[in-house]
Amino acid sequence: MAKSLSRRIGIHTSTAGALYNAATKAVELGANCFQIFSGSPRTWAAPPPNPEAVLKMAALRAEHNLTPLVIHANYLINLCSPDAANRPKSITAFRGELERAVTIGAEYLVVHPGSAKDHPNRDSAIQAFADGLIEASKGLKPGGAAILLENTAGHGNLLGGQLSDLRAIRDLAAKHTKFPIGYCLDTCHSFAAGYEITTDKGLKAFVAEAEETLGLENVPVFHANDSKGALGSHLDRHANIGEGYIGIEGFRRILNARPLRDKAFILETPIDNEGDDQRNVDALWSLIK
Repeated sequence: MAKSLSRRIGIHTSTAGALYNAATKAVELGANCFQIFSGSPRTWAAPPPNPEAVLKMAALRAEHNLTPLVIHANYLINLCSPDAANRPKSITAFRGELERAVTIGAEYLVVHPGSAKDHPNRDSAIQAFADGLIEASKGLKPGGAAILLENTAGHGNLLGGQLSDLRAIRDLAAKHTKFPIGYCLDTCHSFAAGYEITTDKGLKAFVAEAEETLGLENVPVFHANDSKGALGSHLDRHANIGEGYIGIEGFRRILNARPLRDKAFILETPIDNEGDDQRNVDALWSLIK
């Protein structure tokens, strides 16, 4: 089908070699939005972005209408950690992510809500996350960047398996930071957490809960990933589109659901074989009616 200018289909691309290489790759793949890491996802600190690379990235985005640009926070950050060593590192690392998001001109910074391990209850962990977010963002001007809280598969002590966890964090933090706070919903995580999004009835129920709990206007981004785990498995394992339990028809239903047509769908699918990234982008575009 011809690509609709109003629909947003994207993919996580690499900044290896230069920041703007991620934008170039997104264009090559036929995406019109994209996601990056602003540094290594498995190190605490990252250097500030190269100013020339930032300008070139902005020029490429303007030329090719690449929007939104989403940054995914690194995997080490756990803002609800009570650990005396991990907590300050997480707060400092997240502040760095916020600073880089503003510098790069990203619209959104996605962060996982972390683990409630070593907390007496979930409410304590949620409060700790909100406090960490507030501390990390203190004194920073958001520019055009917003923070998006991502739902999870809900394994073990992970927060975010229930949409109410995300709402609770936002309610506690939103009044105490200048950064707007919204949500990013992941199809694999949602399905693995127990939301039956592959059927018409199940998807309508999920969308209705998202509307009631989060407000769909606060959910600008979906991560589009098939699931290697079965419904309710709590297994966070992404699969290529059509190769998991959500399946092609499940994604056709999700992409064409009327309340979700203004959302950006960004792939985080594996590249097990050469060309998987292209096949996944093409698959999403082909499913849009």
